[in-house]
Amino acid sequence: MTRALQTRRALLLAGAATAGAAFLGGASGLVLPVRAQGLAPTPTMRGGANNYRPGAPVVERIGNGGFWMTGTVRRAGDGAPLPGVRIQIWAHTTEGHERDPHSHGATLTDADGVFRMDMPQIVPAFGQPHGHLAYDPEFDENGFETVFLRPVMASASETSLTADFVLQPA
Repeated sequence: MTRALQTRRALLLAGAATAGAAFLGGASGLVLPVRAQGLAPTPTMRGGANNYRPGAPVVERIGNGGFWMTGTVRRAGDGAPLPGVRIQIWAHTTEGHERDPHSHGATLTDADGVFRMDMPQIVPAFGQPHGHLAYDPEFDENGFETVFLRPVMASASETSLTADFVLQPA
């Protein structure tokens, strides 16, 4: 290769690299920085409201415990944690059916929007080990939309289940 071809190739590569960097870096104004579209609200799950009991009491734990139901509650859009939100939890467990009053309890989120409930081991109902959780605006002056969740466990031998809520203002 002659020296002129080497110089021309280097010039073209340098120009392409500079143009690419300007385009990707936004210097040309053609590319905007990535912006968060906002955190989408959690939709209510089919079957989530089955055996819901309005006004279930806030409790330290349900039954003798041994299984952990955990999660977070955040606001749709900005994802801010929501402290003091009431979440009702119920399930078919080793100590009762999901329709039994003693299988229901509610808990409140902490300052970081996190909740935890110690409860008996969840066992399969209708062939699936699953829990039920609800956010009900009746007990919250902030006015978010009701959400019912029914997360299914991968295995009945699991000792915890996590469910996260993203609440939409009403």
